[in-house]
Order: sequence, then structure tokens, then C-alpha cells
Amino acid sequence: MRALEVSGLNAWFGSNHVLKDVDMVAEARAVTAIIGPSGCGKSTLIRCMNRMHEEVRGASVTGKVLFNGDDIYAPDADPVEVRRRIGMVFQRPNPFPTMSVLENAVAGLKLGSKLGKHELRERAELALRSAGLWEEVKDRLGESGGRLSGGQQQRLCIARALAVEPEVLLMDEPASALDPASTLRIEELIEDLKATYSVVIVTHNMQQAARVGDWTMFLLSGEVIEFGPTDKLFTTPGDKRTEDYVTGRFG
Repeated sequence: MRALEVSGLNAWFGSNHVLKDVDMVAEARAVTAIIGPSGCGKSTLIRCMNRMHEEVRGASVTGKVLFNGDDIYAPDADPVEVRRRIGMVFQRPNPFPTMSVLENAVAGLKLGSKLGKHELRERAELALRSAGLWEEVKDRLGESGGRLSGGQQQRLCIARALAVEPEVLLMDEPASALDPASTLRIEELIEDLKATYSVVIVTHNMQQAARVGDWTMFLLSGEVIEFGPTDKLFTTPGDKRTEDYVTGRFG
């Protein structure tokens, strides 16, 4: 079953044509990794998957992104609802420093929500447990989210994304700013999350893509060079450019 299907996607920043006729699918309850050299359009691609790309001045997009069969760029599609159901975790942890750990976890729920304090507390605990953070912060819920370690802050941001109960989780290099131990925790968490969510992860780390990805796409200069099962792409790639990239000959 497909969670997301991208078809004929083109994206621009002003006159800069960043993505060129991109086609790809993200299977439900699986991890889809997107790899490629810096500047190839990886981050732009996942920002197009929940309509964040259009928030940049001068940005534009054409093509289709189907979510459960519905085009998220259709005239009647609500971008706010799209972003609730297709959550995003960014490269650097960005907890709200003036909010407590508890408040950070449910920050997204407070927007337009009428949940009471008790319900918010329950949703926060559930999200923190899902992000593998509860046991580490259950006695620190009133502290500032900015006082947590870098790895904990990133898992807090993942909890914040999960609290609004998305169906798809987009992750833009979620471990690139973390130490090896914290990176391992994030990778273990991704493995756990795919039992419930569809995960799309951008990573510059090919070993990470090989470890966590069920499917991998190689993007180069805004074009899809190869897309398929991760094992196949890394061991028997079908394109010489893919082979050169995954073996470190360029990139």
C-alpha cells in the first residue's frame, strides 16, 4: 500500500529549477530513504511532500503528490491539514526554549485544539513514549526543552510531530547534528516507528540509509537516477552513476 505517490513533480526557487519530473512512492509502514550529494534537491523534495516548499518566497511547484490517493495540491486541499497528517522533523533540533518539555510535546496540539489539561498530559506522555524519551524526562517535564541534550531535543521534536497523530513522518537529516550514540538512538527509533507510521528520511549518510531504509532513492541534480529496494540499490545498482556514488567515487 502506498502512503505517498509523487508524480511529475517539478520545483523551483525563482528561476532555479531544483526538481525535475520526479516520480517516487513511499510505501505504508516502511522507511523510504532519499540520498544524493549536497544541493541535489533532497530537502526540497520532502518539503514538497507536505506543502512546506510553497512557504518560501519565490518558490513554486507543479505535478502531483498523492496522499492516500488524494492530491495534496488540489485547489480544495487544506495545507494546514496536510501538514498535520504529514509531519516533519528538521535537521537541527528546534524545541521551543521558553516552553517546558511537556509544553513542547503538545505544542502542535494547542493550535486550534480544545483538549483539556488532563488530555494534553496524556497525549504528551503517549508521544514521548513513542519517541523513546519518556523514561528520560518523566521527572523533568516542567524543565525547559532547551535544557535537554541534543539527542533528547531531537527526540522531543519527534514527539511533538507524533502528538498530532500524523500518518506520515518526514525526516530531514534528523541525526546529522548528533553524536554517534544519539544517532544510534534515532535510528533505533525509526525502526520502531515504521510499525505505525510511513517514514521518509533524507540522509547524507549512505550507511544510515542502508541501515534504516527499506527503499532508497538516489537523487542527482534534481533528477531521480534510481529508486528501489535498499539492498538492491546498494549491492547491484542499475545505473553507473548510482554505483559511483554509493562506492564513494563522487559526492
